[in-house]
Amino acid sequence: VQLQASGGGLVQAGGSLRLSCVASRRTFSSYVMGWFRQPPGKEREFVAAISWSGGRTYYADSVKGRFTISTNNAKNTVYLQMNSLNAEDTAVYLCAWGLSRSSNTLYYTEDEYDDWGQGTQVTVSS
Repeated sequence: VQLQASGGGLVQAGGSLRLSCVASRRTFSSYVMGWFRQPPGKEREFVAAISWSGGRTYYADSVKGRFTISTNNAKNTVYLQMNSLNAEDTAVYLCAWGLSRSSNTLYYTEDEYDDWGQGTQVTVSS
């Protein structure tokens, strides 16, 4: 599956952005979609994940209550709504896709995902 992320940009602290990630084709298997980010000079870190059914979501503590992950399965798209952004959210954001065992499976680590998008830069100015 090829993934294309978009929606990044420069925003002031306290502002909002919505990232989108479109998958190249629809799969009839169960899958998980997730967002990770890599801040400048740091390791890649988990941000959020959503199950194929959309019924389960999971967030990193650092974004809980501020970010929302959602899907539009008809459009093969996953979104990341980011509110109350701060300088620590500055990073390259990457979407990922992983084949899963069930419609409610969630993955939290990089090695559980099979395919990755190219990333979109989010810069938050303080």
